[in-house]
Amino acid sequence: MSLRAAIEARCNALWYAEAPPPATLRPLAALYGRIADRRAARQRAAVEALPLPVVVVGNITAGGAGKTPLCIELVERARARGLRPGVVSRGYGRAGAAPALVRADSDPGAVGDEPLLIARRTGAPVCVARDRRQAVQQLAERGDVDFVIADDGLQHYRMPRVAELCVVDGRRGLGNGWRLPAGPLREPEARLAACDLVAVNGSGERGEALRAAHNGARFDLILDEALAMADDRHVPLSAFNGQRVHATAGIGDPERFFTALREAGLDVVTHPLADHETVPDAVLAAAGDSPLLMTEKDAVKLPPERVVGRTCFAVAARLQWAGDGAARIDGLLTRIALRA
Repeated sequence: MSLRAAIEARCNALWYAEAPPPATLRPLAALYGRIADRRAARQRAAVEALPLPVVVVGNITAGGAGKTPLCIELVERARARGLRPGVVSRGYGRAGAAPALVRADSDPGAVGDEPLLIARRTGAPVCVARDRRQAVQQLAERGDVDFVIADDGLQHYRMPRVAELCVVDGRRGLGNGWRLPAGPLREPEARLAACDLVAVNGSGERGEALRAAHNGARFDLILDEALAMADDRHVPLSAFNGQRVHATAGIGDPERFFTALREAGLDVVTHPLADHETVPDAVLAAAGDSPLLMTEKDAVKLPPERVVGRTCFAVAARLQWAGDGAARIDGLLTRIALRA
């Protein structure tokens, strides 16, 4: 495990424990809250109109919770209704700040792993920029976009939005309820009341409590197929039953991916990575001749030459709504269609 992954694991253990955070971190959390809230107020006062309606997908916790699969789901459902969605993102870790259109063959270091994954999975126009408003402007100039989905833009308050979807981890919830760095919260739980939908990713007591309190909807990420990275073969996960496999994940909660593989009946040797971390050579070597399974987000960062002669697989996540979640998303898209 890399140093960065170890630090993330330590923070998550602290933030999502039942015990309150150390007293030494609480003044820092109060300071962070004051600074973040003042910044948000300044940004709200500087909002300027944009040429396209924007639907924001984000969260109020640090780290991933399932925003990218929800963005992909929105694109696919919008297209099924005849809409032409585009996607904007900051592009975490990318080089440069200026707007850049994402192509299927873009360098993940130049555009970010999640925007590249969305572009490849959906074929929708995707633009990255530090200032997401500039990215919206660039998509508007294309003339083939009806509305924009902003990936991870909940705290980007200078960008006006017609709807907000906040994603929450069903197992971990909001952790200990404290602001950074004492807890995982960018904003307090009360922020959820302003969102059009609180989308709870997976089951769990914490997530169910948030869903009930904020009129949310649950979705699950279903893993049932893997793509062989060497030759694009589609392989059912059941094909790996009875053999030991290695698995790696550079996402907000790697254990979620590993647990899903175990629940599919796989015997898994795990290699957790830090969020957005590229699969290192040490993990490839540790897998040896055994199958190495990874998330699609990890796979987009691996060039073909790194998987030559190896049995590497990208595991696709299929989003499935529970209860009235799908109907509520369709209702949101109907509102968008009336504005487009």
